[in-house]
Amino acid sequence: MAEFTMELNDEQKEVRDWLHGFAADVIRPAAAEWDEREETPWPVIQEAAKVGIYSLDFYAQQYFDPTGLGIPTAMEELFWGDAGIALSIVGTGLAAVGVLANGTEEQIGTWVPQMYGDANDVKLAAFCSSEPDAGSDVASMRTRAVYDEAKDEWVINGTKTWATNGGIANVHVVVAVVDPDLGSKGHASFIVPPNTPGLSQGQKFKKHGIRASHTAEVVLDNVRVPGSCLLGGKEKLDERLARARERAKAGGGERVKNAAMATFEASRPAVGAMAVGTARAAYEVALDYAMTREQFGRPIIDNQGVAFQLAEMRTQIDAARLLVWRASWMAINGKPFTAAEGSMSKLFASETAKKVTAQAIQILGGNGYTREYPVERMHRDSAIYTIFEGTSEIQRLVIARTLSGMPIR
Repeated sequence: MAEFTMELNDEQKEVRDWLHGFAADVIRPAAAEWDEREETPWPVIQEAAKVGIYSLDFYAQQYFDPTGLGIPTAMEELFWGDAGIALSIVGTGLAAVGVLANGTEEQIGTWVPQMYGDANDVKLAAFCSSEPDAGSDVASMRTRAVYDEAKDEWVINGTKTWATNGGIANVHVVVAVVDPDLGSKGHASFIVPPNTPGLSQGQKFKKHGIRASHTAEVVLDNVRVPGSCLLGGKEKLDERLARARERAKAGGGERVKNAAMATFEASRPAVGAMAVGTARAAYEVALDYAMTREQFGRPIIDNQGVAFQLAEMRTQIDAARLLVWRASWMAINGKPFTAAEGSMSKLFASETAKKVTAQAIQILGGNGYTREYPVERMHRDSAIYTIFEGTSEIQRLVIARTLSGMPIR
């Protein structure tokens, strides 16, 4: 087990600096254009694939970093560049995490490479969990998967929403109900291979922020997938469902995690790192502006009202990063989140990003409210962190339940 450290090693610093250079030279110059276009920034993704950032090898290298700091460092630098474009680059990762967290070795080896493709033929993947009537309330999920034993196939019907890369992805990972009597414990995840009949894109959403990232509904109409596409395999699913039924009869017992929740728990610190990157970017713009903008014959940072805001912004950013790093280190080293440390990191970092970007606009004044300066876009982008992969309210609920052991509602 790697010791927890707040100092990156030389190799991690090299990767961080390399990513920072890509964010500064490739992502930032394109950010305003793709935000306005509200389209997937294919040229930037292809450039990321060409240099090795958008690739299975790079993602796996960061994911399995024994210190746990590979993913959060990468996310912070890319999202420092621009949240919308960065999410287009890393959005496939959530589906990959779903397979890595729940799939067999054979499934991981078969499907994760197909999610990325290569520099000459870039592929995308989408993780599909939320539904029109089941976002935070995962127990209300209606998408059903029914096993056709005669053909060893699963038949999936339903509609998913808020899916990053939904409908345009080559590989979709879909969470569906297999036993409605068990609530959220009766869910399972499935791979939907490329060009599977019955899967189509529904509504594409026009969003407040992260506009360069494609978000859409995914419609599943009698989608048939082979039995081998059930993540973890049917034997493991049957065992898990049997345990859940026994505990339900006994009136409770040990909590059984479903595949979607395992994916979200693994990715929450990474979302916190995204928020840290956006917050840091806005803070740096505000600091530079305050140092150079003069009013009444002196830089505005010479006023306590501005200087103290910047001091608070930097303090919150550093605190958020430390929470993210702690949760990331715990996750990679198998330390249980006994105080919901993963949710803590996402909650604090997400709220910090919203607050810091708003403060940056205030420091820039009228200029901050225009699209001539990037803090306006950063503020719009930051709103998503308190919503996706578990709202701030859900994070507080998870933390409170973990700390108290009570079924708080």
